[in-house]
Formats: sequence, structure tokens, C-alpha cells
Amino acid sequence: MSETENPTEPATAAAGIAIHRECVESVLARKTPPRMVYAPNYWQWFAHHLNHGLLPKEIAHCRTQLDLIRYLGLDVFSRNVYADQQHCWFGGLSEEVWDGVDVREEISFEGRDRVIKRTYTTQNETLTERLRFVFADSTLVQEKFVLDDAKDPLGVLEELLSARGWLFSPDQYAKEQLRVGNDGFVVAGELSSPLKALHLLAGAVNTTYLIADDEERVQELLALHEAAQLDLVRQIAVAGVPAMMAMDNLDAAFHTPSYLEKFSASFYEQASRIAHEHGSTFWIHACGRQRTNLKLIDSLGVDGLEGVAFPPLGDVQLDEVMQLTSDRFLITGGISAIETEKFQSADEVRRYVENLLVRLRPNSHRFMLAASCNTSIRTPWQVIQWFRDAWQEFSR
Repeated sequence: MSETENPTEPATAAAGIAIHRECVESVLARKTPPRMVYAPNYWQWFAHHLNHGLLPKEIAHCRTQLDLIRYLGLDVFSRNVYADQQHCWFGGLSEEVWDGVDVREEISFEGRDRVIKRTYTTQNETLTERLRFVFADSTLVQEKFVLDDAKDPLGVLEELLSARGWLFSPDQYAKEQLRVGNDGFVVAGELSSPLKALHLLAGAVNTTYLIADDEERVQELLALHEAAQLDLVRQIAVAGVPAMMAMDNLDAAFHTPSYLEKFSASFYEQASRIAHEHGSTFWIHACGRQRTNLKLIDSLGVDGLEGVAFPPLGDVQLDEVMQLTSDRFLITGGISAIETEKFQSADEVRRYVENLLVRLRPNSHRFMLAASCNTSIRTPWQVIQWFRDAWQEFSR
């Protein structure tokens, strides 16, 4: 790159090819794109290298994940291009609104770690949750769940879910989409299913205990979350957002077919319908094993899964997903930490990408090459470049 070039200018723009948005838009419409989409997730990788002073010289000018994506000349289909990694796993375009529960947040530091403590005061109990941004690993972990110390977990759950709503900010979304511009689309990754809501409040393990103890009441209470989230879905859809996502980590180990049907299917189906009524698409973030849930998810009208994992992290190959679902069902994925940490040469990456894209080319109208589900912080910069080069070679 010459010193006179704009270092954050997309590589494809230099060649006069401004097709990022067109390609992503084609897939959302189930049309064959001019070339296969590559919309990676460098959120954690970039933040880690930036915060630890590890960015290679050629990308040292980059201040955001979007800068890096543009430098590489890739597409944007992202639900975290706007999210604050040190504060939340997802979100940033909507605000929690509480009526009848007092919520306070305290931020402290333990060494380089950022600790978030939230206190929830209901009519009957005062509860806390604690999260830690582990600086060494550039990751946010939950140390304590809201319901951990609850004397009456279901009673408190009812108070919390009855009091919580959300307000979506169309202005903030418009600002983020303007920042992305013709490089692609901002995905509103603001949603969660009823089952995922309980995971976030109680933890996945304690969720199973609560359900086992009183399944009928848990269903009744989670219906409160569903109603509030469907209101948020409507707000997002009315704002003209082309893609929204439930950040559910849809692993069959925790979202079993039985649980999915009982606690989440209604939300997925209604959210998909609302999205479609306004010309939007409804996605679910996927991690882990998906095979057993694919046909049900497809039947509910969900548009697609983001970050589908394949063996050994998942249990289904991406071309199998295409066969097991209808021709309207979309998926993103194809590159996991297994590949980015294992491959040692450009030839290995080239052969992998060629094989993958040849297998998926018949379904290029339903597929975006992406991370399954993030880019490991241990991925060498050279490997990221090799994947970009291989995609450029085999994407048409």
C-alpha cells in the first residue's frame, strides 16, 4: 500500500468495485450474489490486539473492527460492530426500562480487569449480579447470576420480568448504519428468547432445576419476557432494520428440542412473522450442536442461523445444513478457531477455503462465509490475510 492511499479504504473500492452491500443484500433476498459474501467477526481478536498493543504495523492505524474489515476489503453483516465488548456480550441499540424495580450499576477495577456489579431491588428482595471483563483474555465472563441468592427464585423472576421492557433507538441504529455505509449491514443483535433470558438470569444449569421444580409456572413467567421482547421486535422492524438477531447461543445441549418447543418456539415464530411483515429478517445466533433443531427452527419461519458450528465444535457440516433446511433458510459460518489456530501455511488455508466454497457454491444465495462463531485471539495476523486471499480467489 502506498503512503498516499487511505489505509482504511476498502481494498475492493480501490479497484472500483463497490459491491459489499449488494452482495449481502442479495443473500438476504435469497438471490445469487455477484460473488460469495465474506463477513467475518473480528470483534474479540481486534479488541485484544488493540488493547494489548499487538496490532501488526500494517493495521496499526485501525481504531475499530470496522476499520480492519475495510482494510481487508471484506463485507459487513455484523451484530457487534457497535457493541461495547467490555460491558456486554451483545446490545447497544436498545435500552432496558424498569418499572417497579430499582437497578443500579457500579464499575470497579481489579488490576486490569473491569468488574461490573448490578444491584436489583424489588419489593421483596435485593439481588446482585457480577460480570468481569478479563483483560488478559479480552473476554467478558459472568461470576454471579441475579437469581443465585434469591430466597424465592420464581417470585423474584416474576417481579423482574413484569418490570422490564426495552426501548429501541432508531437514531442510534441509523448512526451505526451510516458509519458502515455501503460496506454492508448492521444487524440489530438486541434480542433473546425466553429460555435464553432465564439462562442469563439464573445460569444454564440452574435453569434446568427451576424448570424441573415447576415447569408450568416457569412457562407462565417466561411469557412475560416473550411479550416484552416481541414489543422490541416491533420497534426494530418498524425502524426499517433489515436484519435482527436473537443472541441465544442455540446449542442443543442447552436448547434441547423439548425446551425449544416449550419455551422459545412461540417467540421465534412470532418474531419472524413481525419481521417479515416489515420487510426485515429474523436470525438466531448459533453455537455448538444444531442438527437436532434445524428442521424445527426452519419451520418456525426463522430466516437463518449465524455462526453455525461444524465438527468438531458442532455436529453438522454446512452443506448438510442446506440439505436439511428449506431453500429460504440462510446460514453464516465456515471458519472456526480450529482452522485459524491450526493452519500453518497459505496453501492449507487455500485448500480449505476452496473445498468449502465449492461445496457451498450451489447455495451461495443462502450462505455467508463468516466466523463460527468468533475469531480466536490466538489467530496469527497472517492467517487472517490468507483467508482473505483465498476467499478473493474462490468467491466467484
